[in-house]
Amino acid sequence: MTQKALSTTCSARRTQAGDSFGDRATMAPPSVRAQWDQAAPGWDAHGPQIRAWLARATEAMLGMAGIGPGSRVLDVAAGAGDQTLAIAERVGPTGQVLATDLSPAILALARDNTARAGYVNVQTLLADGEDLGVEPAGFDAAVCRLGLMLFPDPLRGLREMHRALRPGGGACTVVFSQPEHNPCITLLLSTALKHAGLPPRDPSAPGGLLSLGRPGRIDELFVAAGFEEVATTRIDAPFQLPSAGAYLEFVRSSASPIQQILGGLDDAAAGAAWAEMEERLSVFTTSTGWSGPNELLLTAGRRAGAAASTTRR
Repeated sequence: MTQKALSTTCSARRTQAGDSFGDRATMAPPSVRAQWDQAAPGWDAHGPQIRAWLARATEAMLGMAGIGPGSRVLDVAAGAGDQTLAIAERVGPTGQVLATDLSPAILALARDNTARAGYVNVQTLLADGEDLGVEPAGFDAAVCRLGLMLFPDPLRGLREMHRALRPGGGACTVVFSQPEHNPCITLLLSTALKHAGLPPRDPSAPGGLLSLGRPGRIDELFVAAGFEEVATTRIDAPFQLPSAGAYLEFVRSSASPIQQILGGLDDAAAGAAWAEMEERLSVFTTSTGWSGPNELLLTAGRRAGAAASTTRR
């Protein structure tokens, strides 16, 4: 997936907490934004399943980033805001959260979800993760959950997070690990590519779901971005649903990368691809339902300097 700079420029503006923070010219081409705008309702509709799937990883991510009461937190590629809600609860009324995403539709859902939950300490910013445009050294912590691996230039994204942190501030990202530990994703991708008549892809190619899974790769990027005290931990995150069909329902409505591969097929050809995916995914059916294996990498680092204070005044 490639990106070209947009000629459109948008001015950022501050408004009351809970309203749109403003917007930022994104580097992503309109097609990428449109794909995620289309996937936004499905991603939001599956919020409870996503929350359960990523609950352990999310809690670990917030801890590794050093988020506590009073923290000001940057949530990059926030999606529909599931982890944003968890951050807002953890920082409390004296803390602040800025949720960013390149999709206007999915960011609007994040704004609605946080407002519905009663959090007034959350603002939003329409921005590409590689060009956030936020003030430098303005945040105590930054996180990115299952977004960084989709960046065409993840090093640029990490440098943006590093730039946004105060001295001593912490960052943590969550990405998928190597292909052999994420068989559901490899199965989906290989089947979709086969039916689309496309050759197999290098899983480490930039912008792919598994692009940062090679052992040591994301640590290298954190160090190159300027982070210190870099450390990565692995977490098993099985996706537990009633059936393989339920998992594919989630993928069909919200997983933009798979939809992009199958986008050029007619209904019959696409239907055959989805049918084969369900058949192959059924191998993960258990006596209590369907449990799809996933392994995540949580990487944390810190900007050099004095420890960030989590006390807000």
